[in-house]
Amino acid sequence: MPHILLLEDDPQVRGALLRALSERGYATSAAGAGMPGLQAALRDRPDLVILDLGLPDVDGHQVLRMIRAVSRVPVIVATARDDEPEIVRALDGGADDYLVKPFSAAQLAARIRAVLRRAADPHGRTEPIRVGGLTLDVTARTVTLDGRPVELTPREFALLRYLAERPGQVVGKRELLAEVWHLPYGGADKTVDVHLSWLRRKLGETAQAPRYLRTVRGVGVRLAAPDQP
Repeated sequence: MPHILLLEDDPQVRGALLRALSERGYATSAAGAGMPGLQAALRDRPDLVILDLGLPDVDGHQVLRMIRAVSRVPVIVATARDDEPEIVRALDGGADDYLVKPFSAAQLAARIRAVLRRAADPHGRTEPIRVGGLTLDVTARTVTLDGRPVELTPREFALLRYLAERPGQVVGKRELLAEVWHLPYGGADKTVDVHLSWLRRKLGETAQAPRYLRTVRGVGVRLAAPDQP
């Protein structure tokens, strides 16, 4: 059974969530502060972490950065902070999903199942994805361009992978926000634009002189090998 680690400072919320998760068949553990939670994440190697941002000792964003520095464990941020900059900051910082309080136990369980499915790669893909000289190793989560390593953030990798799995296909920004940022009700298109700009720079290209990432004005973006029309 999957092991869920809950980082939540409110004892009533913590207790209710632990009971709800246990009733749904998950093994659970918890911490009421950031540093003990980080230690538990490293020691116990849970299958998924639920992280509140309002922790008493360390801000949750910092805890997320520390987790991401040493582990790829899926993280769901579950917090009362509901403004878009906070959501985007957490997702860009490596969170796999973002849930705003109050939420039901059923909704949390559904998010956990979805994140665990994504983490397990439901497509069963183990072979690298190749588009021209661009290679994505989905198991090691590494990227090379013409044999040269390309360092990407977790969100940049997710964005590039989504496009690389659909070579030549035009993908809209709304779809990217829903599938890569997991914002099904929309978000700022500029979030996608900024990450595409960062990706282009790391791939050695610009919007004016694209090689792999081609913008289709008013429609979206597609990824294709440089020799493809």
